[in-house]
Amino acid sequence: MATSLSNLRFRASKALVIVAMVFAPAISGCASTKMANLRSVPHSPLVERLQLTARGGPKPSERTVQFLRVYDLPSSLDGDSRPLLEKIQKIIDRDPSADKIYAAAELSYLAAKKVEEHDKRLALDFYGASVLHAYQYLFDPRFARIRNPYDPQFRGACDLYNGALEEGLRIVIKQDGLVPGQTHKIETAGGRWDITCVRRGGQWQNEDFGRFEFVSDYEISGLKNHYQAYGLGVPLIAVRKKEGYEGAPAAARFYPTGLSFPVTAFLRPIPEQLPTATDSQVRRHGLIELYDPTSVEDVAVGDLHVPLESDLTTPLAYFLSDPSFDSLATDGLLHPERLLAGVADQRAPVGLYMIQPYEPGKIPVLLVHGLWSSPMTWMQMFNDLRASSQIRDHYQFWFYLYATAQPFWITAAEMRRDLNETRQILDPDRQEAALDQMVLVGHSMGGLVSRLQTIDSRDDFWKIVSDQPFENVKADLEVKNRLAKCFFFQPNPSIRRVVTIGTPHRGSKFANQTTQWLAGQLINLPAKLVQGREQVVRDNPEVFRDSTMLEINTSIDSLSPQSPVFPVMLAAYRAPWVKYHNIIGLVPEKGLTGWLAAGTDGVVSQASAHMDDVVSEIMVPADHTTVHAHPLAVLEVKRILLEHLAELRGEIGDPQVRMAGGGAAGSADASAGPAPQPPTVVLPVR
Repeated sequence: MATSLSNLRFRASKALVIVAMVFAPAISGCASTKMANLRSVPHSPLVERLQLTARGGPKPSERTVQFLRVYDLPSSLDGDSRPLLEKIQKIIDRDPSADKIYAAAELSYLAAKKVEEHDKRLALDFYGASVLHAYQYLFDPRFARIRNPYDPQFRGACDLYNGALEEGLRIVIKQDGLVPGQTHKIETAGGRWDITCVRRGGQWQNEDFGRFEFVSDYEISGLKNHYQAYGLGVPLIAVRKKEGYEGAPAAARFYPTGLSFPVTAFLRPIPEQLPTATDSQVRRHGLIELYDPTSVEDVAVGDLHVPLESDLTTPLAYFLSDPSFDSLATDGLLHPERLLAGVADQRAPVGLYMIQPYEPGKIPVLLVHGLWSSPMTWMQMFNDLRASSQIRDHYQFWFYLYATAQPFWITAAEMRRDLNETRQILDPDRQEAALDQMVLVGHSMGGLVSRLQTIDSRDDFWKIVSDQPFENVKADLEVKNRLAKCFFFQPNPSIRRVVTIGTPHRGSKFANQTTQWLAGQLINLPAKLVQGREQVVRDNPEVFRDSTMLEINTSIDSLSPQSPVFPVMLAAYRAPWVKYHNIIGLVPEKGLTGWLAAGTDGVVSQASAHMDDVVSEIMVPADHTTVHAHPLAVLEVKRILLEHLAELRGEIGDPQVRMAGGGAAGSADASAGPAPQPPTVVLPVR
């Protein structure tokens, strides 16, 4: 008995190894890696300038030392720094100049560094003074004519502003937390301040802010490109609260728990002109403004527009570094019951979800992953596309997670249901024009799922299995309804473009007898799903002419070139208002790998990936696992999205989306009746 059990385990493990080898191209990008790693020392440009970590440091800059020498002030910061800073403040009050104010900002920062280990309260005062002096250096209108942006001191003032604000925020977050509406008090040589935290711009609400991490504490390792903008402010990682709250928007149900998003903190005194010495005892006011840099790129200070320092990539990498994402792809293929039951990972519920707040007026781009994969596979493309302000200003990105074990037409039926429910939740009165301009982007099997959203089934798919009316089927109502949704469907009127990438439109030879058998041994489909179809076939022998489609249980089976679904899909009536685009991967013909995979991307042949009904099709020198993250594929998707905008604006083509059929809409007999027509929509120019 022990020997038999050992042999069984050996055969099962061997089978798993074989499947992993055969389908290795399909799983790239599925497993999560640590994309944001904690630094040993936070990144700061002040480290070198002020010798913060050098032996004998920190030290003021040479120009600050010269200022101290000119006014016969001690250059050493030993002992209590407050008397020195008070003397400097009096000098500034008598004869203000940019150089003096810069020196005060720098020396206040160094004073804070000296005391922060043993006196956080005093350090916060010093950091606050440094920020306010740096702000005055940069924006006081008295110095506008002589302020020189080419002077290294100008950049130094920017770094002091950002660095002192960050260090001050670290203290605030540890002591009281950074909460919109909360006021923090600081005392400087120039007066007393009440600094209130407020939220500015963006779709996130005050209640969404759970906790904050600092971008400078992390370095990126899992995303190829790091998108940052340089200016003033402190880039933060805001981690959304796990629990919901009263009054949360309807779209909040689509946000995964633990979601993190970018925020930039900016401090400004109110009024923006800093007070003079005559009112030094008056309590002054300032604001710590929290901005969403995906919505706000610059802030107004007087007549100036000041760019915000921001980082869009690190918060994304931080969110993706959670190890709970590692099992999503494998669960979706080998243990689909976990995903379908909604218990595999509460961070990424099955179905549609968002990692940015829903924004009315922005067009959804829904990204649909492929076999043995998860939305993680899209993060390279998402990171690159979101970096474009043109894309960011007009589009919002949604993701679809599904159990990849099941045949793709079952997933397509579930996605039709989920898209309809999403629309009912977000826009029950169907007044939101942008939601009727949706773009789907599908990789591999996800491309098949996406195209099935735009097809009118008529009775073409039912004819694969039967010549009799569907009403003749005898089955439990729930099973019959589920069956009907797979065989009878209409195109979604809100989808206007579909981009398929590395998609096996005619199946893949990797889905052969060996891999289908192995998949059958390893994939554990929910018993209720399988038994329901088997029972229907047994109970209706006279109805089903060919039960092959009903007997296909796994996604591997469904992708076989012999699957009866592919010819019907290729000939089906396609919605005439939809434009299709196609991206094909081809392994470069170099070395043994290139020779073995000639004419394919390693999984899908060029002949299977090619489509005739597309308005654009390009070849990308990449294999199946990387084609959708390849720079040329990303640029092509970006081009398509910008073209979509241009057509809606009337810059190219017709601004009215024409509803007439014909053209490349399909070869179905027109006598069967036209497909349903969506309303004519013109998206407002933003």
